[in-house]
Amino acid sequence: MHQKHNDYFYEQFTKDTTMKKLALHWQILIAFIFAVIFGIFLKEQVKYVSWMGDIFLRMLKMIVIPLILSSIISGIANIGNEGNFGRLGLKTLGYYLTTTILAISIGLLLVNIVKPGVGMDISSISIGENINIQRQSMSDMLIQIVPQNIFKSMASNEFLSIIFFAIVVGIFITKVDQKNQTILSDFFSAFFELFMKMTMLIIKLAPFGIFGLIVEVVAEQNDFGNMVIKLGSFMITVIVAILIHALITLPLLTRLIGKAKPFKHFNNVKTTIITAFSTASSAAALPLNMKETHEKSGVSHKITNFTLPIGATVNMDGTAIYIAAVVMFIAQANGVDMGLKEQIMILITAVLSSIGTAAVPMASLVIITIILEVLQLPIELMALILPVDRILDMFRTATNVWSDSCGSVIIAKSENEQLNV
Repeated sequence: MHQKHNDYFYEQFTKDTTMKKLALHWQILIAFIFAVIFGIFLKEQVKYVSWMGDIFLRMLKMIVIPLILSSIISGIANIGNEGNFGRLGLKTLGYYLTTTILAISIGLLLVNIVKPGVGMDISSISIGENINIQRQSMSDMLIQIVPQNIFKSMASNEFLSIIFFAIVVGIFITKVDQKNQTILSDFFSAFFELFMKMTMLIIKLAPFGIFGLIVEVVAEQNDFGNMVIKLGSFMITVIVAILIHALITLPLLTRLIGKAKPFKHFNNVKTTIITAFSTASSAAALPLNMKETHEKSGVSHKITNFTLPIGATVNMDGTAIYIAAVVMFIAQANGVDMGLKEQIMILITAVLSSIGTAAVPMASLVIITIILEVLQLPIELMALILPVDRILDMFRTATNVWSDSCGSVIIAKSENEQLNV
């Protein structure tokens, strides 16, 4: 069921992702350039187009809860339906959980050292509510993850509670009798497909939303040079963190735990990684990843067919680095001090939210929205990073796919398979 569930999306995205999403990349770049020009030279007219950015943010908020609820429930339920959720499943999820935590830690470490958001001018961005992060003890935070009333949690945007509820429902769907299990799995898969369609529409509208958001920021920017410098610093920080994870952390895990040759394997799957980089879609690169990992590196179909589809849905190392960096950047720009407990909350929320995240461009915006809501930071400040989101999307997607492939090699070695690396 899980394979069938994934195959639909992989088939759809593989058919049109390469050309259409590359076109989207250029549309966003053009929208950004026009927004800068418009904001500089036509400041009085900005009020007539800035509404597009407001609608874009409202649409993102609109789909967050149903999308995260349906994706987590259907993802966990369908993984359980595979019947393989034993030793192989635990190894796979253990690897993905480990690499995601390592990735987020690297992102948080670098952004704490560089502090790219400190000194960023955000006076031009209108924020609906005052920022008031409530300092809670760790025990209080853990207690509040468990919802007393799930509908109240949804109405109050208590995302950690919603994620907890979704995980519990997904697990217990696998415990009911086969007839009801099939009905429930199909229902939540259909629910997920519905909101994926809506998400894809919102992503297609991103150029208009970015234009509306950026034009207002540029028009009211007191120091445009400051914004460019800070965004450049943010980009470099994220790219360096991604490269550390991709070229040091993952190869070390592959070498030390998998007893394999990581850079030989990298050479085997380089076409897959280039495809992931150019399309910014893990789903588009999945068929090629399965083919090259099996044919060139020698991983069995049993391992690739199980680990890679799940990885394209669950394992988001590059995205995790980016999410951690974005949230910290926004907090720094807003002058909010993020202590250890808040950063642990970022880590936990990012890991849990990545379950079932769509393997398509810009899907990370949904998770960022969730974490900003959890930390009571204004999502309006996402306007700061939208101009560079697509460029960084290419780097983080390539890392996501590379991590999936490394995971299949490590797990295959642990199953005593004879590989070519």
